[in-house]
Amino acid sequence: MGTNALNKGTQNNGEQLDKQSRILEAAMELLSRHGIAGVSMRAVAREAGVALGLVNYYYDDKTSLIRAALRRVDEDDLLLVAANSEADPGEHLRQALRRVAGPDLLTTPYLSLRLHLWALAQADEGYAEINAAAFDRYLDGVATLINNATPALSWEECRDRAADIVVIQNGMWLTSLLGIDKGAIQRSIARTEEIAFAPARDAK
Repeated sequence: MGTNALNKGTQNNGEQLDKQSRILEAAMELLSRHGIAGVSMRAVAREAGVALGLVNYYYDDKTSLIRAALRRVDEDDLLLVAANSEADPGEHLRQALRRVAGPDLLTTPYLSLRLHLWALAQADEGYAEINAAAFDRYLDGVATLINNATPALSWEECRDRAADIVVIQNGMWLTSLLGIDKGAIQRSIARTEEIAFAPARDAK
């Protein structure tokens, strides 16, 4: 196979991935604005600016689109708590705890999307399984960062602290939709840091 053919194949693959990504982003945009009722294969095609047949090529139906959206949010969440072996563990944990309040996350469209996806997970067993698995992975990610920063803690205590932190983070995201002030956000972040770096239970 010649170089031109290889380049063309790579370019075509890139274009396909770009179109598939546009379709998924369009579905997530519609879900954020209108909820599940606003998501149809035809509406997604229109929003993405592609042919309906292309949407059907990548996704069998609306259910598969929603599942893909749940998995995309799961991937985004895992990036928030991705381990970095080169960073100072304590500072890396602090950065991760602050990252959840980044300006790209505390937006009405993104928080609305998460709210709709959470609601769907409560209403559908298949979506609930994806959401529960994603939640466990995120908890493990937070717990791992805590364990890296405070290795004296047991894994069970790291996991408990991660669960407490996630409750605060989810509350922060939800109440941000109501226009919570920046001071409250900063206090919430500070509280998650207090939980993460508190002395071990048996050391109190």
